[in-house]
Amino acid sequence: MITFITALCLLVLGYVLYGAVAERVFKTNPERKTPAIANPDGVDYIAMPWWKLYLIQFLNIAGTGPIFGAVMGIMFGPAAFLWIVLGTIFGGAVHDFISAMISIRQNGASLTEIVGSQLGKGVKTVMLLFTIVLLVMVGAVFVSQPAALLHGLLPGVSVTIFAVIVFAYYILATLLPVDKIIGKIYPVFGFIFIFMALGLLFSIFRTNAPVPELWENFHNMHPKGLPIFPMMFVSIACGAISGFHATQSPLMARCITNERYGRRVFYGAMVTEGIVALIWAASASSFFASMFPESPNGIIALQQYAAQGHETAEIVSAICKGWLGTVGGILAIIGVVVAPITSGDTALRSGRLIIADFLHFDQKSVAKRLIIAVPMFALVFLIMNLQADVLWRYFAWSNQTLSIFTLWACSVYLFKEKRQFIITVIPAMFMTAVCFTYILVAPEGFHIPYNIGVGCGVAMAFVFLAIFAYWAKNYRKQNILQNN
Repeated sequence: MITFITALCLLVLGYVLYGAVAERVFKTNPERKTPAIANPDGVDYIAMPWWKLYLIQFLNIAGTGPIFGAVMGIMFGPAAFLWIVLGTIFGGAVHDFISAMISIRQNGASLTEIVGSQLGKGVKTVMLLFTIVLLVMVGAVFVSQPAALLHGLLPGVSVTIFAVIVFAYYILATLLPVDKIIGKIYPVFGFIFIFMALGLLFSIFRTNAPVPELWENFHNMHPKGLPIFPMMFVSIACGAISGFHATQSPLMARCITNERYGRRVFYGAMVTEGIVALIWAASASSFFASMFPESPNGIIALQQYAAQGHETAEIVSAICKGWLGTVGGILAIIGVVVAPITSGDTALRSGRLIIADFLHFDQKSVAKRLIIAVPMFALVFLIMNLQADVLWRYFAWSNQTLSIFTLWACSVYLFKEKRQFIITVIPAMFMTAVCFTYILVAPEGFHIPYNIGVGCGVAMAFVFLAIFAYWAKNYRKQNILQNN
């Protein structure tokens, strides 16, 4: 329990202390007009209060990542707690905050526009294709998952019918102005989602659940022997760092009314997601201990329960109902259902905006929105037919790989602005090593020997650093020549 309580406190302190560092590095300007104030359009650029934006941002980025990812990640052992804390404070929250603030400074620019402005047109084109594929996969994943969970609540209704309902909602949320559905109901959903997490947190303390300590089990505990690096860092994505978040931040960057709210909305939402992931990791590692008293600890008990054929969704449902009772459990499961739905619809909405920005295609009329949205929805429908576990693994890797583009683009921006770019360079190098190693050693990747894969992944991180250093040297020289 000491590890869990310490981790919670560190996340809160991370927001207060390192969040302030990130804010000072970027140099937010409360006097500068934001896009919502300077260029309102009644569709995507609509001013909203910061607390609404915080809840919407939290729901947009959460999905099932901090829940399902944390449950899968804790199977590696208490090292998952360490990654959630350090990854959130120094990686994910910085990634989300800096990229969002750049978007605000660039009139609500989408992620591909930000990357293109910093890394060049060639990278921008690659980024466009990569991002759209990821967002379409997000839409597909987050249709099937909530449909399955809703079927669990109402088994009399087929999964297909629920999938059709969710898909129809996505179409509406993608096309309508941001304040019509997202701005009105997301804050309510946000409170439900937070209630779910707080209910589990209370249950952990009420039952005095035996949460494993870091120093007692600081070794790889995964039942299949999957290596902690890089597998755990990909499994726990949204609960620590996620490239998908940077595709969502511009939605709120177009609605924020003052730059001083940036840390609350963007850094704060990521820290909140880290707290949710931490609570779920602790819950999953302790709840099943009572069901398997012969197990040496809760993580082994969780693995035993999963080995009996129970999917992650069933594990989540069992925890909610077991600790929160029938009513509380149903509310909690609704919160779990809401999370992917509210990420899936905004994923497709941001996909529409990214394509529109790239093509310089105005989105004020519904007809023009449909021109972009219809082909995208058709792709989602086709991808939904892929095997779920395969789709999730490729989504997880693509998600983390996207963070590499974002962090290096942020590093270039901070260098140009003469800021302390080290806060994004270090996580950029780490995620470069993680993602390259994963695709080299993973079964769905090239499946090469582990030691070689790790060496190549680390080497690639330093190659990217060398490219950044070479560019920075030339950029500085050009500036000196221009000034002379």
